[in-house]
Amino acid sequence: MSKKLFIKTYGCQMNVYDSGRMADVLAPLGYRPTSSPEEADMIILNTCHIREKAAEKVFSELGRMRAIKAARADRGARTLIAVAGCVAQAEGQEITRRAPYVDMVFGPQTYHRLPEMVARVARAGANGAGAGGKSSRVLETDFPVEAKFDELPETSASAAPAAFLTVQEGCDRFCTFCVVPYTRGAEYSRPLADVLAEARRLTGAGASEITLLGQNVNAYHGADADGNDRGLGYLIRELAAVEGLKRIRYTTSHPRDMDEELIAAHGEVEALMPFVHLPVQSGAERILMAMNRGHGMQDYLAIIDRLRAARSDIALSSDFIIGFPGESEAEFEATMDLVRSVGFAQSYSFKYSPRPGTPAASLAEQVPEELKAERLARLQDLLGAQQDAFNKASLGATVPVLFERTGRKKGQLVGRTPHMQAVHIEAPAGLLGRVVDVRLTRALANSLAGEIATRPGTGPADAEIAGRAIA
Repeated sequence: MSKKLFIKTYGCQMNVYDSGRMADVLAPLGYRPTSSPEEADMIILNTCHIREKAAEKVFSELGRMRAIKAARADRGARTLIAVAGCVAQAEGQEITRRAPYVDMVFGPQTYHRLPEMVARVARAGANGAGAGGKSSRVLETDFPVEAKFDELPETSASAAPAAFLTVQEGCDRFCTFCVVPYTRGAEYSRPLADVLAEARRLTGAGASEITLLGQNVNAYHGADADGNDRGLGYLIRELAAVEGLKRIRYTTSHPRDMDEELIAAHGEVEALMPFVHLPVQSGAERILMAMNRGHGMQDYLAIIDRLRAARSDIALSSDFIIGFPGESEAEFEATMDLVRSVGFAQSYSFKYSPRPGTPAASLAEQVPEELKAERLARLQDLLGAQQDAFNKASLGATVPVLFERTGRKKGQLVGRTPHMQAVHIEAPAGLLGRVVDVRLTRALANSLAGEIATRPGTGPADAEIAGRAIA
């Protein structure tokens, strides 16, 4: 009997990938995705612990799901509620205490056990849970001995034009502000053959672009058929030979793991897109040391120089944390100077917020919230101006765009340039999933508009396909 599954995904691309794999795991039990929690037999909140007040946002959403569960129960329908991901890993006991109506709480390393968890809930319920019987709730927040990827089924048969593929999980860096080593565990890299096999399944199902994911993706060291450790640069070269794979990206990287093999790949592998997300977090040496980043400013700038020497048109993105404990005005200005020096095509920036259990949470000299907000606004103004300048510099250029999805407006397609710029265009749905030359005509707030570039004998030529710039 078919059942309906609703998954709400928070946070990073790895959670997006994990949500898809949870759906794969549950498919043999008869669960099929739905976009409506009101009709779901199982609701999963796949959570992220990176953002501020992440746990409270989850509890707020759980209150809404509790009402849905109660309404369906009044109609005689049972609803399982599960909390997955990093908040579940970090706050599992608190979730079971504050939200006893939640049936399953499990961390990101245990979702391959979902069928077993569902069976345990069903058995406990059948034995009278809630009426003096054994509790039907399941809490799975350990780090299993078995690698979850060895237990997962193959990826589902359909894929979007741009797909995610997790190749590495966990982190051994222990930055003092970060919960990832505690919620995702130690670094683990998937074997080379497994990654290549999944990439072939994705391209066979329609993916033209694959983004390789990892908490520290460039620390990848997967074993080849002979048991030798191979780095991310080697993996990218192997993936470039996969039939149908036109574009390769990767995220998120750590400066300490940006080795020469990977840098060289940017200049030598055509399928590897000229865009690197390389978080620096701060431009101040003392703050970098307090964060336990393991690199200094000169190290970071030297990597940028080597990347640009390998490929002159490479675009850069980064992450910044503003208001780390003890940050002075001069140290904040050092971050501003770094941004001016490098020039970023796009970036993410956040106010520092303490994460329970991390070393930085107990540091003295916490920066006042109003000062963090004021500094963040100044940084975001600068980053926004750089992104706007980068986009405007692209106007008039003809670039290959992979159309990934339909837009909000009728007849609109949305795709991305090699430099990760979003492009909106009026074009027929038949171009979805194709890489098409587009002339960029207008810079919008966070994207670009364009028109299909028609060149005799090289691309779509009839009037039906020719697109028009849109506002």
